[in-house]
Amino acid sequence: MSHIDYDERIPNNVNLSSDKRLLKALEKWQPAYLSWWNDVGPQVFSTNEIYLRTAISTDAGGWANYGFVRMPEYRWGIFLNDKEEGRTIPAGDHAGKPVWDEVPGEYRNTLKRIIVVQADTEPASVEQQRYLASTAPSLYDARNLFQVNVEEGRHLWAMVYLLQAYFGRDGRDEADELLARRAGDADKPRILDAFNQPCTDWLTFHCFTCFTDRDGKYQLGALAESAFDPLARTCKFMLTEEAHHLFVGESGMERIIRRSAQLARESSNGDARELGGIDLTTIQKYVNYWFSYSIDLFGSEVSTNAADFFASGLKGRWREAKDYDEHSALGQTRDIWEVKDGLLVAEQVALRNAMNEELRDQYAKDCQRVVNRWNAALQDEGVTDIEITLPSTRFHRRQGIYASHHFDREGKIITEAQFEAMRDHWLPTQADRDYVQSLMKPVLEPGKFANYIAAPRRGINRQEVDFEYVRTDG
Repeated sequence: MSHIDYDERIPNNVNLSSDKRLLKALEKWQPAYLSWWNDVGPQVFSTNEIYLRTAISTDAGGWANYGFVRMPEYRWGIFLNDKEEGRTIPAGDHAGKPVWDEVPGEYRNTLKRIIVVQADTEPASVEQQRYLASTAPSLYDARNLFQVNVEEGRHLWAMVYLLQAYFGRDGRDEADELLARRAGDADKPRILDAFNQPCTDWLTFHCFTCFTDRDGKYQLGALAESAFDPLARTCKFMLTEEAHHLFVGESGMERIIRRSAQLARESSNGDARELGGIDLTTIQKYVNYWFSYSIDLFGSEVSTNAADFFASGLKGRWREAKDYDEHSALGQTRDIWEVKDGLLVAEQVALRNAMNEELRDQYAKDCQRVVNRWNAALQDEGVTDIEITLPSTRFHRRQGIYASHHFDREGKIITEAQFEAMRDHWLPTQADRDYVQSLMKPVLEPGKFANYIAAPRRGINRQEVDFEYVRTDG
């Protein structure tokens, strides 16, 4: 089953042709998807040949082919990991029982909502980035953007398959709505706020793919532990594709950080801006902004919904089956810092109610590992007096128990006036955004890169860095 059938109108490895009703529904949705892609997908080089990878199998080794493809001709399809025989429910009240191949009636609406929220993030990021290639710092970077875009579109297909295969008319209606919402639209925005934020420059893009797509990694990881086996198998393969998105963000940020250090060293006053780079102070502000926006995506620190998802087995913890010996989380607590009478006080919370925070902790540790690598790059460039740092997970929150309070970068509670006095030191100002935007000039000669970003150390799929990743004359 790991082999993907590309002879079908909709490539798949789920034997789609055996279910005529489902096949008909998905073939009806396909033209609407392509219309959405043409309307709000990539608008620059939209019909050029791009050096893209395409999944040909769900096996871990040799799962993708690389070649030149015009994006409207990319073969989006439905790919699930092979079924694991004898798999049991990893966590919650049903732990140890056989996984579900169908949706239990009592969990139908909850599971549908979980899938819809995840599905809504996939087209949103494509919409946010639709014009970004017009200022690509290189053909290498443009190609990486387009790879992210086509795979986000593929992930939408993955979720729509689940909706249409297992939720009947309701699922079909939800699939249609996924193409009706728009990122940043005043009347019909995307469900989660981070996916309504503008993405018009490449510092933002690399922050987004590093921090916000990393949230996606942990959300998909929690769903990969689901008792609903088709969802778990879908998310496991999505994680395989998602790894490249995180690489694009992390490595892109490192290249901007390296170039900032190089230009500061060359500048007469140690300021990268003097030579047309992005200074580390501005980079730090963007890190503060996108880390805090992405932290919000995990939900409230104390959540009965999270407890219900875990108890029912709809979601697990990160690497639940591999990393935990005890899977009920009953009779266990953890401390959550809550604001009481203007002070932060550690309150014991039932572990099930803190599942969002458990996942957020794993995410924050992963982000810190990334930042450590950036700081190693700075040291490699001779910078020893400054580091990129992550703010507290309480900083600049709009969701959860900290949203109605104000905190400094270290997570200490402060007044609104104190926060506003420091806002421009912690978060990008309009002047910062205008400056970054002023640097966004396209560089479309193979092997050449914009001044504010260093070249990568190696190309894609063993190609040279100066390979023509986008055929601009096509």
